[in-house]
Amino acid sequence: MFSDLFWGTGTAHSILLFAFVIASGLLLGRVRIKGVSIGSTWILFLGILLSHFGFRSDPTVLAFMKDFGLILFVFSIGLQVGPGFFQSFRSGGVKLNLLAVLIIALAVVVAVGVHFIFKEDLKTMVGVMSGAVTNTPGLGAAQSTMTEMMKVAGESEDVIASSSSLLASAYAVAYPMGVLGVILVLIVLKSLFKVNLKQEQKQSAEEGSNGGTKARRMHCEVRNPAIVGKAIREVVDEELSHKMVISRVMRGDDIFIPVSDTVLEDGDKLLIVTSQQHVDSIRIVFGAEIPLHLEDWVNMDDHLLSRKLVVTKSKINGKTIQSLNVRAIYGVQITRVQRAGLELPAQPDLRLQMGDTVHVVGTKEAIQEFSPVVGNNPEQLSHPNLVPIFFGIALGVIFGSIPMAFPGIPQPIKLGLAGGPLIIAILLGYFGPQWKITTYTTLSANMMIREVGISFFLAAVGLGAGESFVAALTEGGYWWILFGTLITIVPIFLVALLARYAFKLNFYQICGLICGATTSPAGLAFAQDAYGTNYTSINYATVYPLSMFLRVLAAQLLMVFALA
Repeated sequence: MFSDLFWGTGTAHSILLFAFVIASGLLLGRVRIKGVSIGSTWILFLGILLSHFGFRSDPTVLAFMKDFGLILFVFSIGLQVGPGFFQSFRSGGVKLNLLAVLIIALAVVVAVGVHFIFKEDLKTMVGVMSGAVTNTPGLGAAQSTMTEMMKVAGESEDVIASSSSLLASAYAVAYPMGVLGVILVLIVLKSLFKVNLKQEQKQSAEEGSNGGTKARRMHCEVRNPAIVGKAIREVVDEELSHKMVISRVMRGDDIFIPVSDTVLEDGDKLLIVTSQQHVDSIRIVFGAEIPLHLEDWVNMDDHLLSRKLVVTKSKINGKTIQSLNVRAIYGVQITRVQRAGLELPAQPDLRLQMGDTVHVVGTKEAIQEFSPVVGNNPEQLSHPNLVPIFFGIALGVIFGSIPMAFPGIPQPIKLGLAGGPLIIAILLGYFGPQWKITTYTTLSANMMIREVGISFFLAAVGLGAGESFVAALTEGGYWWILFGTLITIVPIFLVALLARYAFKLNFYQICGLICGATTSPAGLAFAQDAYGTNYTSINYATVYPLSMFLRVLAAQLLMVFALA
């Protein structure tokens, strides 16, 4: 009957219910109160509300939507952050990730402390902790671990469903303060540290992103007598050649692209692309850095052009810039590479990936000849490459199902449907180009997969938790709000003080650290809207992958101990 579509429990009814919850929740997510919005989290609360009033989904559909949505969400994140994941551990990234680990460890300590002091059930505290740090994959991993262990213990389906619902209710109750707590701490820290945003932005620009890997153009004049009259290959050793690119040389009124045999003369002006961490060593080699006036190069440079070309040819995927030998073969110079919103120096060992934008300098004819080598056909990128995505998901599910025994832990740990696909996606994103696997997806396609995934997951969690949510809240669940607030605020506030006063991090690094370690996209959005610049998101991406993995693992470990 037609009425079953609205009041039944079949597949059609479930799909209609999911569509309504997601669409309505996203509309509510556009509402901002004093510039703050909890975004797609409204889907969770709307699902709880409708479920409380009797709108329930088919259990099979509910389980599938929750698991598949979680997989899509974490896999899209892994693909996006994978290319820069291991690089984030270099230089300043190591410091940021260690501080993120400390935040996660303190959150676990607070959760366990609440368990012992207030005698709150440890299983429930896992849900509170996941909500307090807005970590939905952690909740999913904890629910998956709990379900498997309870099945092994012989618990009935009703008991398992009730425990899973209670876990989701604890998560949902703690979630709002997980969002607001991060934002509140950021506001307090800005006042406490007496932050001058312009000064902090300048410091961030000087330091570059990720420990100095961001491309930086510098203008040097040859004043070192020791290198005058020598060829560039004699001056620039192999180590230094991997740290810089000499884009152009200005000699009097002449501008040209240098080759390794170019002999340097006193007074030559060099336009160099490098990263901030190598600036000092370059100054020592060539001489003093002089003010960079790009208009001087543009006005005099009437035969050399600077163009942006997009890598769209699959056979270029994974090749190093050095292996292309573009300067000798085509007479052009690759100076910079734009990737995922970041601008990187074109170091010889940098591997190109599908979707990269390469900045090249050369004559019009030379650039036209080189353009087909990389493809430069942006329309090709609009076609999704789904094969590696679904093979990656399949491999991630298998990897996440492998039990791993750890000393002192009574139950083998599985990464589950959150951790497995996340790790495989990161590895594919990083090693894919080297293995000649094209994993590129446009930013809009990646965001579509991510938003669809998190929407399915939040709707499923809400619809599954609504039946017992109000009862849980009235029967002492209001304490979960306090417990969640402690888990949110105490670790990030203490580590923020340590980061500022002991490690001398700037405010944008601290904002990115806090939002990334708490896996809080809402906090990131607030920081960028309120304080400007993209430096916060760069540092967020630096700590996010490891934080996500450790949050998922921590939730599973606590659940294992709770049920042991």
